[in-house]
Amino acid sequence: MYRIFIAEDDGVIAGAVARHLESWGYQVACAKKFDAVMAEFLDFGPQLVLLDISLPFFNGYHWCREIRKVSQVPILFLTSAADNVNLVMAMQMGGDDLLAKPFDLQVLSAKVQAMLRRAYDFASAPALLSCGAAALNPANGTVTVNGQRVELTRNEGKLLQLLLEKKGRIVSRDAMMTALWESDSFVDENTLSVNVNRLRRKLEAAGLPDFIRTKKGAGYLVEDETV
Repeated sequence: MYRIFIAEDDGVIAGAVARHLESWGYQVACAKKFDAVMAEFLDFGPQLVLLDISLPFFNGYHWCREIRKVSQVPILFLTSAADNVNLVMAMQMGGDDLLAKPFDLQVLSAKVQAMLRRAYDFASAPALLSCGAAALNPANGTVTVNGQRVELTRNEGKLLQLLLEKKGRIVSRDAMMTALWESDSFVDENTLSVNVNRLRRKLEAAGLPDFIRTKKGAGYLVEDETV
């Protein structure tokens, strides 16, 4: 049972969200002391956090920074001001997604489910995926190249895992976007390109140039003979 921590000072919203998530089988705790959100977070030990931006004492950005000092738990910001400034700030502070108020509870639960799958389904992934000099450990999102350990972001790890699982076959951009973002809101294709290019640069720096090949108009490919 996943544990979800809610830091929302509107009691009506917090209560409605908690009851809805509990009906899906999650264990939920709501913050009670907004000057001690971190202490309550540590005491509950959640797998996901719903964090309002506007809170008494310290805002959600502050608590996100504090959480990120000790945990990589997924954080979904809740805000009544879902403009680009808040979206960018939420991501820069270490958040994973943002949901504008008022929101539909079914949309919220869909986002929660997608975030939990992305964050924790590495546990059921194969122990090792390899191709030539590269070996990916999906459990911790790291790839080893000729004995050199390379740290990957969650998205980079998911992309490399998908390509290695289907090595020798072309993986379409649509398939890659589905693997990364599932039922979340539409993501611009440029975001996928950014993730692929970052992954390529890391592999190239480790001694694997052209490890991921582009098949124009079709997608991406990892071949055994590339290394």
